[in-house]
Amino acid sequence: MTSNLLRGRTLSFLRWPDTVDDHSAWRYEEDGGLLIDNGKIIAAGSYADVLKKAGAGVETIDHRPHLILPGFLDAHVHVPQMQIIASYGAELLDWLNKYTFPEESKFQNAQHGRRIARLFLDEMLRQGTTTVAAYCSVHKASAEAFFAESHERNMLNIAGKVMMDRNAPEGVLDTPRTGYDDTKALITEWHGKGRQLYAVTPRFAITSTPEQMEMAGALCREYPDLHMQTHLSENHAEIAFTQELYPWSRDYTDVYERYGLLGQKSLFGHCIHLSEREADALSRSGSVAVFCPTSNLFLGSGLFDYQRFRRREKPLRIAAATDVGGGTNYSMLRTMDEGYKVIALNGEKLNPFQSFWQLTRGNAEALSVADKVGTLDEGTDADIVVLDAHATPAMRLRMETVETLAEELFLLQTLGDDRAVREVYVAGRPAKSAIVA
Repeated sequence: MTSNLLRGRTLSFLRWPDTVDDHSAWRYEEDGGLLIDNGKIIAAGSYADVLKKAGAGVETIDHRPHLILPGFLDAHVHVPQMQIIASYGAELLDWLNKYTFPEESKFQNAQHGRRIARLFLDEMLRQGTTTVAAYCSVHKASAEAFFAESHERNMLNIAGKVMMDRNAPEGVLDTPRTGYDDTKALITEWHGKGRQLYAVTPRFAITSTPEQMEMAGALCREYPDLHMQTHLSENHAEIAFTQELYPWSRDYTDVYERYGLLGQKSLFGHCIHLSEREADALSRSGSVAVFCPTSNLFLGSGLFDYQRFRRREKPLRIAAATDVGGGTNYSMLRTMDEGYKVIALNGEKLNPFQSFWQLTRGNAEALSVADKVGTLDEGTDADIVVLDAHATPAMRLRMETVETLAEELFLLQTLGDDRAVREVYVAGRPAKSAIVA
């Protein structure tokens, strides 16, 4: 791969920004440069300084006056649910039975899985998202299709075949043994191949028997470097049903604790209705609570108390996610716009630097991949998004009165969508402009 030099206003984060004036939390260059070679950022700083390091013959790609940031990360998505996004009128358990399970049964057809994997990753890149933590269907072929498509694009993605052996139609069930065997085969084939990472993926306690939960725990013990992803405390009816199925448990989180599924790489979608004991258990284990504002609002599940979870004596690690297709938008900009409103309804605020920290370094830290992506640090993978705050007539009009970077970021978060994403780079290669419409 030939080297190139990206020029524009660069922004990346060093840590959580406490306030809009916490300038030491981020690195911003009004005229910045990123030197990319063989998919890596090998120099970052002012354009003038980076140009000196570039040497002769390096192509400069000038993105001024746009902002250049790390590519966005989405910590919880359902690849098979593209064709049920925007389905009307049900709460979680009814929504699963009415829409999700019938749709996921289509993934018995490997060709259908390949088509949706391609379209899904096209959509992610169109929105500026370069890494996802993805649920495939119960079918081994659906995960194979996703990983193959991701590997072909050289994306860093985390994914797994869903494990579920009860409380769903026959067409979307495995067994404890087949779930284990298929997962193990997928790990062998895909984990660590290129930039692919595997996540052990029991859908949630309701759709796995104790025997399958034991198998999920066994996989996590056998492969301690893997991620684990599931759902937790999204909906009151879900919580009650879980307690019926596991009457010995102290609470919902206790089920996952019992089977050894808590840990530094454990991702728990939703976590809206946690007791203090449950929050303590997640915190002690380093597990991650994944904030999914658009789906929580759409399904009427509740309001995730983001700032309280961050400020408690034992803070929770938090990621943010679209949760497509219960979530209503593929865009992480739109997701954080809705997240801002959820947090406001809880009587708190999230400043725009905090939002963009969450979209980039924050999610990378939560997904345990910040050594690879989520920053513009030298030596990391060149997964990058270029944002245009003048992308629409309404945004251009508002930008006439914007005076600060914080105001510009908040405008991008509030009015931005895929149109504000001018280009996306995956391991240094232009990706959005390469998508066939």
